[in-house]
Amino acid sequence: QVQLVESGGGLVQAGGSLRLSCEVSGRSSRGYGMGWFRQAPGKERELVAGITIGSTANYADSVRGRFTISRDNAKNTVFLQMNSLKPEDTAVYFCAAKYMALVTSTPDYWGQGTQVTVFS
Repeated sequence: QVQLVESGGGLVQAGGSLRLSCEVSGRSSRGYGMGWFRQAPGKERELVAGITIGSTANYADSVRGRFTISRDNAKNTVFLQMNSLKPEDTAVYFCAAKYMALVTSTPDYWGQGTQVTVFS
């Protein structure tokens, strides 16, 4: 069984930065496509960024150029560096994992989520 635990969320002013971390336990993260989703109040959960087993990254158009996803398999951790934050980035951010596949397909595992609030 894989557990995902997010950290790093918080309250930040527009234009600021946050770095989210997702620690993977129970299995090595090496065999998993990983990603970050977010869900704002009243909206559907959406994929923000994904990273393949080979560390190829992909991004939603709304965050491309501002967010960077990375992974450190030695530490079983995935990161989301968020720069130039906007109020519309306010959401609960979830880490997700998919065994041997892109996380854009239905993830196998989810974290509990971490709140990111951006104020203007």
